[in-house]
Amino acid sequence: MSQQWFGHVLRRTHWRPQRQAVALATLSLIIGIIIGALYLAQSAAASTLGRQLEDMIALRNELEQENERLRAEIASLQSVPRLLARAQELGFTMASRDRIEYLTIEGYNPYRNQIVTRVETTRAETVPVYDESFSGWLQQQFDALSRQFEMFTSRGEQP
Repeated sequence: MSQQWFGHVLRRTHWRPQRQAVALATLSLIIGIIIGALYLAQSAAASTLGRQLEDMIALRNELEQENERLRAEIASLQSVPRLLARAQELGFTMASRDRIEYLTIEGYNPYRNQIVTRVETTRAETVPVYDESFSGWLQQQFDALSRQFEMFTSRGEQP
C-alpha cells in the first residue's frame, strides 16, 4: 500500500527519474556528511579527554614522586645522628649527672593513690517521646494549609 502511494506521489510531481535519483543522492550525501561530522566531533572530544587524562596521570605520578622524595628528605633530617650533630652546632652538650638539677615541690607525692572524684549527675530532663507518624505529619500540614487559606479568604472579604 505504501509503495503504491509513494509511486503515485512521484508520478503526480512529474519529476523525471534522473531528477529523482539526483535528489535522493544529494539527500543521501547530506545525511552522510551530517553523520560523519557528528562522528568526527565525538571522536575529537573523546581523544581530547583521553589526552587530558594522560596529562593528569603524568602530573599525579610526578607529584607522588616529589612527595616521596620530600618524605625521604624529612626522614633523613629527623634522624638521631643528624639531630645530635645539629644540637652540637647550636652549642648544646650532653647532660651529665652533676649538671642535672632536680626540683622538689612541697606537698607533691608521686607515690600517692589516685583519687577518682565522682561526678554528680543531675537529673536529666525527660525528653518527649517521638511518636509522629506520616499520617500525623500530613494532618499537621493540612491544618497549616487550612489556616493559611482561612487567613487569605478573611483578608479578601475586608474592604
